[in-house]
Amino acid sequence: MTNSPSRRLVLTRSAALVGAASSGLLLPEWALAQSGKIRVGLMLPYSGAFAPLGVAIENGVRMAINEQGGKLAGREIEWFKVDDESEPSKGIENANKLVQRDKVDVLIGTVHSGVQMGIQKVARDSGVLTLIPNAGVHAATRALCAPNVFRTSFSNSQPTLALGQTMVAKGHKKAVWITWKYAAGDEAYEGFKESYTKAGGTIVKELGLPFPNVEFQALLTEIAALKPDAVACFFA
Repeated sequence: MTNSPSRRLVLTRSAALVGAASSGLLLPEWALAQSGKIRVGLMLPYSGAFAPLGVAIENGVRMAINEQGGKLAGREIEWFKVDDESEPSKGIENANKLVQRDKVDVLIGTVHSGVQMGIQKVARDSGVLTLIPNAGVHAATRALCAPNVFRTSFSNSQPTLALGQTMVAKGHKKAVWITWKYAAGDEAYEGFKESYTKAGGTIVKELGLPFPNVEFQALLTEIAALKPDAVACFFA
């Protein structure tokens, strides 16, 4: 079972995260007191494996704002965009482009959990209102949570915490786990391992491949040889 969100789901999440902001409920008082346009920064993947999600999230945000007459708290929008390239090493630099250079009032991003950690640091340091539409990294709303950061999707282990117990209940008591080797995959595995083993299941093997590699044949051959009852995975 994969945890790849559909385009419809991404659009829905994106619309939801803008809902409160559209009425001004989440905007800081200093922003509401100013005249002129609200500056909205989109830090999303517009290239690479996650580009379709980046485009879908932007479409969802714009759709939600258009449904409010094209304004936030009664004010027009000025848009700023940065392609985060799903590259964690550029996370802080790219977030600072929006916060320090473009002086955005609202920062929306992102998809890749590693990149989100860079956004999180900038958000905490600057206090800028930050909305997470997809990235599920635990620390963003746990150890490194902040009152100006809001998540509207999921944390990485939430879907898989439900998955493990359900699989065992359906008689799938031996499973192989497979994911990309990155933060989201590691945290998704935490949830699956906890629920699956607690319910009495056995994880025969944990498999991984570098992100964003899609050469699965060798691993599929290995899985076939192991003959598990089921395969659980995270690729998103």
